Amino acid sequence: MARRADFLAANAGKRAPMPGFVLLARDRADGEAAMRIGYTVTKKIGGAVVRNRLKRRLRALARELLPEAGLPGHDHVLIGRGDGVTRDFQLLRADLRKALAKVAR
Repeated sequence: MARRADFLAANAGKRAPMPGFVLLARDRADGEAAMRIGYTVTKKIGGAVVRNRLKRRLRALARELLPEAGLPGHDHVLIGRGDGVTRDFQLLRADLRKALAKVAR
């Protein structure tokens, strides 16, 4: 996802806050089964190096888990939190599984 309007629309969907990130998921209701993903990390988290590191971690998680556990026809947005940079990757993976299960309910 690249358009601001898509990110704002996803904000109206389901939320699953976790220690390292917040997952937003919104059903597009357009009949298309493709999943879309967007990432955002604010400047409050840190400088460009820290924000990019967190985005890389979030991308790796999404690449691994969304094909099997993502919601078809939904927009997914991962909003990075401060703990996401230092949190163990295995814990982040477990958190994303838990968040996807939560928004699927």
